[in-house]
Amino acid sequence: MPRYILLQEVPSTNSYLKNMAHMFESGTVIQAYVQTAGRGQKGNSWEAAPAKNATFSQLIKKPRIDVKEQFFLSEAVSLAIVDALEHYVDGLKIKWPNDIYYKDSKLCGILIEHSLGDDGIEHTIAGVGVNLNQRLFLSGAPNPVSLMNITGQTYDIEEVTYRICENIERYTNFDGSREQLDSLHERYLSKLYRHDGKTHPFVLPDGSSFEASIEAVAPDGTITLRHAKDGTLHDYSFKQVGFVIDKKRFM
Repeated sequence: MPRYILLQEVPSTNSYLKNMAHMFESGTVIQAYVQTAGRGQKGNSWEAAPAKNATFSQLIKKPRIDVKEQFFLSEAVSLAIVDALEHYVDGLKIKWPNDIYYKDSKLCGILIEHSLGDDGIEHTIAGVGVNLNQRLFLSGAPNPVSLMNITGQTYDIEEVTYRICENIERYTNFDGSREQLDSLHERYLSKLYRHDGKTHPFVLPDGSSFEASIEAVAPDGTITLRHAKDGTLHDYSFKQVGFVIDKKRFM
């Protein structure tokens, strides 16, 4: 069972746990009612109204994953969260690499950070922000949505957090077998946003756009797109390509 430490306010649960990881056992969860400097992917900020949403980080020590296949940890955390949240709402998808989406709106953000040692991954910190009871989003984020927005109901933050964290601990308990990893990856692909055989708009860092279909995701997280114009396959790492959703561009 995960160990929970609840803080009233902290700049970032990921940063707090990163600095204190040596003091805690695997599975430890740092949960905060208020994050004053919550972080997202590539240094982006994460908006969360005080005491309205689930914001926490969970420590995973010595996961049985090779460094070159560390994206399986991201897949496992994403699927753990989807499974937990589908207790409350159906139809969730994982937008590559690991945002949780309801239709074309972002319900949950995930920040995965690894610490590497001589013999592989020393520990992984999974930072999670789930929009639960926040009605309005004021930061200018282009497409946020909360469970309350979707269902009109209010949710118990601790209950949702516990459900997710227990899933994360279970999903990241790797046995070292290829069968387990292959099954996890197939499930990830089945939940992948816009992995439907159809072409969709994508955007490059220079602002140019193109139509393509999602063909595959590699163990290192690289996504393979088939360009509609000429049928060629191209591989992209995170931030090398983005989605176009309702004419908004996401890198």
